[in-house]
Amino acid sequence: MGMNVQETMASPLVWHPQTAAEAWQLKQTYAADSIYISGGTLLRTHWESGIAAMPKHLIDLSAVRGLNEMRIGETGLLIGGQTSLQACRTNALLQRHFPLVSEATRTIAAPSVRHLATLGGNVASNIGDSIAALLAYDAEVLWYNGVTEQLAPLSEWLSAASDQGRSNERLLLSIQLPFESTEEEAARDTDDRTDSILKMKRFGAYHKIGRREAFTPSVVTAAIKGAISNNGNLEHIRIALGGGQTIPQRLEQLEMEIVGAAVDAKLLQHVYDRIPELYEPREDLFASAAYRKATAANVIVAELWKVARH
Repeated sequence: MGMNVQETMASPLVWHPQTAAEAWQLKQTYAADSIYISGGTLLRTHWESGIAAMPKHLIDLSAVRGLNEMRIGETGLLIGGQTSLQACRTNALLQRHFPLVSEATRTIAAPSVRHLATLGGNVASNIGDSIAALLAYDAEVLWYNGVTEQLAPLSEWLSAASDQGRSNERLLLSIQLPFESTEEEAARDTDDRTDSILKMKRFGAYHKIGRREAFTPSVVTAAIKGAISNNGNLEHIRIALGGGQTIPQRLEQLEMEIVGAAVDAKLLQHVYDRIPELYEPREDLFASAAYRKATAANVIVAELWKVARH
């Protein structure tokens, strides 16, 4: 573990732990005077704009072994927290199996910044533009609590952040995206629903709505993923919304209300009415809460309308 001492007293001390345990211990030692840092691109915008004060100690995670790898695990794709957004954007497995995440990383910042910014940093911020897409795939996060590694649904990680504030000290290690059953696996299934599974049409979309597509606070981030049967009923649906300083959320209540229903005018109206009731965005200088609600409702309804037309 090393330390770089900057020339001026106003500059922070930068620590380079080699293991998660070392990083954790540094955080316990310097507490509120320190922060974990990945690529640092988002944190830098906060410091430069005055949103947050630069801490006295930066705990750089880039040297922690194994956190910049992307590999296939037993049940899904494992993405190390230090994997750059550019690596996520260009990875063939991610593009094939999790295209919404690939698309989300494309819309974050400028290309040069994506080589530095990491997926873990985007998620650990609790408001990153990639999170809505990750939620649509039921992503899980692996984090270190000082004693052991723990795997938990991303939705639970975000819920804890919402309850405790964004100053939590959890050390994010990796993100896991579970693979879905393939049509070949479904064909071997003896379940009575095999025929309907094979005939389902899958759909998905990710949108970042902002004044510019990249490197600007998003007004709304929206991800929708699901499957529709050959008779026009929703067999599966995931809807996730975020944007700006809002901690992204799955609209699980709405999902339960519409799964199994026909995608028709009645359902579209129901979705349009319910999103403003369930989605709770934060208001800021860029957009009001009401505007974000209306925008989110329009985006999701438009995607469902496309599904109904084809």
